[in-house]
Amino acid sequence: MTPIAITMMIVAMLVVWGGLAASILNLRAHPEVSSDLLEDPDMVAEDEARARLPRPDRDL
Repeated sequence: MTPIAITMMIVAMLVVWGGLAASILNLRAHPEVSSDLLEDPDMVAEDEARARLPRPDRDL
């Protein structure tokens, strides 16, 4: 690989991984959890019903 290709690969990796790190830090600082969803009795009942179902197997 040429030095230009290596440089461009490093720049692209920094952009991708830097964007991932920035988005994780932003979500930690500003979580998108709504308190309405956590206290909705219908959603809680659906979650409990789903937890009681048998776990589906991939290969039957």
